[in-house]
Amino acid sequence: MAGGTPRIFVSHLAGIAVFDPNGDQVGRVRDLVVILRVGRKPPRLLGLVVELSTRRRIFLPMTRVTSIESGQVITTGVLNVRRFEQRPTERLVFGELLDRRVRLVDTGEEVTVLDLGAQQRSARREWEVDRVFVRKGRTGTFRRTRGESLTVEWSQVTGFSLEEHGQGAESLLATFEQLRPADLANVLHHLSAKRRAEVAAALDDDRLADVLEELPEDDQIEILGKLKEERAADVLEAMDPDDAADLLADLPEEDKERLLSLMQPADAAEMRRLMSYEEHTAGGLMTTEPIVMRPDSTVADALARVRNPDLSPALAAQVYVCRPPDETPTGKYLGAVHFQRLLRDPPYTLVSSLLDDDLQPLDPEATLPIIAGFFATYDMVAAPVVDETGSLLGAVTVDDVLDHMLPDDWRETEFHLDEDAPAPEKEAGAHGA
Repeated sequence: MAGGTPRIFVSHLAGIAVFDPNGDQVGRVRDLVVILRVGRKPPRLLGLVVELSTRRRIFLPMTRVTSIESGQVITTGVLNVRRFEQRPTERLVFGELLDRRVRLVDTGEEVTVLDLGAQQRSARREWEVDRVFVRKGRTGTFRRTRGESLTVEWSQVTGFSLEEHGQGAESLLATFEQLRPADLANVLHHLSAKRRAEVAAALDDDRLADVLEELPEDDQIEILGKLKEERAADVLEAMDPDDAADLLADLPEEDKERLLSLMQPADAAEMRRLMSYEEHTAGGLMTTEPIVMRPDSTVADALARVRNPDLSPALAAQVYVCRPPDETPTGKYLGAVHFQRLLRDPPYTLVSSLLDDDLQPLDPEATLPIIAGFFATYDMVAAPVVDETGSLLGAVTVDDVLDHMLPDDWRETEFHLDEDAPAPEKEAGAHGA
C-alpha cells in the first residue's frame, strides 16, 4: 500500500471477506488487534483476526495485507494457520475498545467511542489507530440521549488503558448485526467474560435466546447467571423448548426451581415435561412446538404456517395432522404431510387426504442410535414423537440429533478432521504461537 492510503474506519471491516491474490476467499474479518503505547502515542494496528471457513481464528499481520478496499481485504497469500491467541499487551478493537467511555483531554467530558480510524504511516509499513469517532452524552440499551458526534485525534482522548466496568455494547452489536445466531455466538465465545456479559445484556430477548442456543454449555450457564432472574426467565421462554429444558437441567436444583417459578405456568409445565425424559431419548431431544394441523385444514392453511420465518427449515419441512386439541400433547396423531407434497396439490385440498401414514412415529423413550437410524433410513429431517395413547408429543429435528451425536465440545472446535495435523511453521514475526 502506498503512503497515500486513505484512512479506514474499523467498523467497515467487520465481517468483510479476506481473499488471497488468486481471488479465493480464505475467511472473514472478526476483529482487529492493536497494542497500546505509553503516553498519548497512537496504538499500532498489528493485524486482523480472521475466521477461516473451518471457524479457526488466525492472526493476519498487516504486513501481509496488500489492499483494503471495496468491502474486501486482499492478502499476499502467505498465511500462518496457527490458532490466534491474544497476548497480554494486546487489545481487540471490537471486543474491548468500541463502546468504551473515555474522556476528552481538553474538557474532561465523558464520551462514548463509536468507531476508530486507522491509517498506514507514509514512512514505513506500519499502521496506526490515529482517530477516534465519539459521541457526547449517555447511550443506553433501550434509549439514547442524543449528543454531538465528532472525530478527534487519538491524543485528544484518555481512558483506553483503564478497566471499564460499565462498558456498553451498542457499536459492537451494530458491527455484527447481520450475523447468523451461530456466528454471533462464536463471536461472544471469544470475548472476555466481562465483555460477553455486556453484549448479552444489550441483546433483545429473542436475539439472545437464538444466540444462547448456539453457545457451549459453560457459556450458556455463565451468561444466564449474570442476567437478572426475571430477564433470565424471559429469555428461557423465548428459546426453543428443548434447548431451554437442556439448559435448565444443567443448573443447580435451587436455581432451576427459582427460574421455573418466574416463567409462565404453561411454559414452566412444558419445561418440566421435557426434563422428565432422559437426555438422549426422543422425548429429551424433541421440541414441543411442531406445526400441528387439524384434519379439516387445507393446503393453503398449512403453507401459511410453513411460511413463518421464525421456524427452522427442519420444522418447516412437514406438518403433523392431529385431532383436537392441536397443542402438544395433541389428540390422536393421524400422520404427516411433507412440504413438497403441499407444493404439488391445489390450495383447497384437505391435508387429511395427503397423509404419509406409513412411517411409524418415534416412541418418546427411543434412544439416540434408534433415532439416528430412523433419520438415515428414511432420509428425514424431522420425525414425530407419539406416546402410547396416540397423542403427538413433539418432533425431533435432525439438528438436535447431530448436536447430541457430536463431541460435547464441538462448538468450540473447527469444522475439519485433521486437527492433529501439525500446523505450518511460523514465519518470522508471525503471531499466534
